[in-house]
Amino acid sequence: RINETLTNEELIKEAYQGIRPAIGYPSCPDHTEKQTIWDLMDAKKHIGAELTETFAMNPPSSVSGYYFFHPEAKYFHVGKVDPTQVKDYAKRKDMTQEHIEKWLTPNLGY
Repeated sequence: RINETLTNEELIKEAYQGIRPAIGYPSCPDHTEKQTIWDLMDAKKHIGAELTETFAMNPPSSVSGYYFFHPEAKYFHVGKVDPTQVKDYAKRKDMTQEHIEKWLTPNLGY
């Protein structure tokens, strides 16, 4: 139902299969990924939503996440990561290791 505005009642009744993990929760701990969603959606232009410098969403009632529409999709948890994983992730995101460590602090295994 792309490009269709749903009422809250319709959203609650919406039938779906799969999962909807939100960024910042155990399966998606890196809040910087919100910027990727905002860029892909051009969220400011299309819905007026903005991100703060700490990736909080404005208006505050906004929500974001990933939708996986597969009946066998399951929620998961990102466990503790080691320095090698953080270094690799930082390289792939073109960010410094220190910057990634800031956002993944609860997941650091060191």
